[in-house]
Amino acid sequence: MTEPADSSGDPRTYLAAERTFLAWLRTGIALMGFGFVVARFGLFLRELAASKELAKMPDTGFSLPVGVLLILLGIVVMVVAAFRHHRWIEAIDRGQFRREFKSTFVFWLTGLLALIGLAVAVYLAVLF
Repeated sequence: MTEPADSSGDPRTYLAAERTFLAWLRTGIALMGFGFVVARFGLFLRELAASKELAKMPDTGFSLPVGVLLILLGIVVMVVAAFRHHRWIEAIDRGQFRREFKSTFVFWLTGLLALIGLAVAVYLAVLF
């Protein structure tokens, strides 16, 4: 399917693609920031337990791997966004954007984030 002839020359199309790319970059940065917070959550729990002089300190070994996973996921999101943006711009130039646009990455990312969120929720429910 070929786009109308004037759509590839319209600067709004390119600007919209760039806004989408920047939104994905913000998502990647947010994932990395959230990963840092989750990774440091274990340290916060240890300090909290030490300040209250609790006999049994909670096991906080889960937050570091989950935080690192979120940071790595943020990096992957930004790299994939760059490749997708490049592919989309080329498809717009060829007038074949609709054929190139697929949203499977978004569904995989959403599913993975849902699983990570579920794991963190279960962990917090068991911890407290």
